Amino acid sequence: MPSDYVIELPNDIRSIGRAVEYLAQRCRQAGFRGERLRLNFRVGVTEALANAMLYGNGRDPRKRVRVEARCTPWAVVVRVTDEGRGFDPELVPDPTVPPRVMEPGGRGIFLIRQLMDQVEFNEAGNSITMILRGRPERRRRRQPDA
Repeated sequence: MPSDYVIELPNDIRSIGRAVEYLAQRCRQAGFRGERLRLNFRVGVTEALANAMLYGNGRDPRKRVRVEARCTPWAVVVRVTDEGRGFDPELVPDPTVPPRVMEPGGRGIFLIRQLMDQVEFNEAGNSITMILRGRPERRRRRQPDA
């Protein structure tokens, strides 16, 4: 994936907020704007980073998380890669099924899939690529002069 921005983060959840804000600013500067950047992007990337640090890297402070991003006015592509062994995303149970609704965990990937337009994992399962496409801003129609 050709990247405009590459960030290597320490495996520390306190670094997530600043990284997400940095990427959101870079995307705004590239011309990607709107509600989807304020909500979908922030929540999706935050969840992916938290999953990488907590589950992928197993909270190990010696490990790092790599973030690659490409921002255009029409789409944002973000890849988050941890140093863990990976997992099979197909084995993650649906957290909306009634027996699982009250159980902790499993909601991050569900949220990412709901908020992003395209989500892919590498074969090892330690890297997620998320694509968020821009939506045309609704413009107010000018009312004819009365």
